[in-house]
Amino acid sequence: MQLTINGTEHALDIDPRTTLLDALREHLALTGSKKGCDHGQCGACTVLVNGRRINSCLSLAVMHEGDEITTIEGLGTPDHLHPMQESFVHHDGYQCGYCTPGQIVSAVGMLGEARDNWPSAVTESLEGGSELTDAEISERMSGNICRCSAYPNIVRAIRGAEGDAR
Repeated sequence: MQLTINGTEHALDIDPRTTLLDALREHLALTGSKKGCDHGQCGACTVLVNGRRINSCLSLAVMHEGDEITTIEGLGTPDHLHPMQESFVHHDGYQCGYCTPGQIVSAVGMLGEARDNWPSAVTESLEGGSELTDAEISERMSGNICRCSAYPNIVRAIRGAEGDAR
């Protein structure tokens, strides 16, 4: 099968029962996406598929042939961080760091979903400044659990990256 991950084509010969998460981690050495619960409850394995957030532990790799998959490794490089990665560093949006890749990918996807799928009045307000409250950001990020409880800093980091994007 062929998977497009972070803009690169990968040919894989894997068992059809292999999850996308296991394909990424075990077959392609893309270990940024973490295996937290392996049941879709924690969000540590969040990746973007065609710009939408998914829990890669709940999805079979074979389902994504032809899709554009973006992992944390595809968002930025150590020399040129994605604005969300920079904001997480600046706002201390992590403690132990285990959930951080999933949080960052989910935040990027969440802001993209907000801009792409809302009515035009809301989209226009997002382009000029977010109308999302901290509570709404928290709700939209509720699929990503942080056991260290760095949630206030995560929300600040999302707001910071959102401001940088403007």
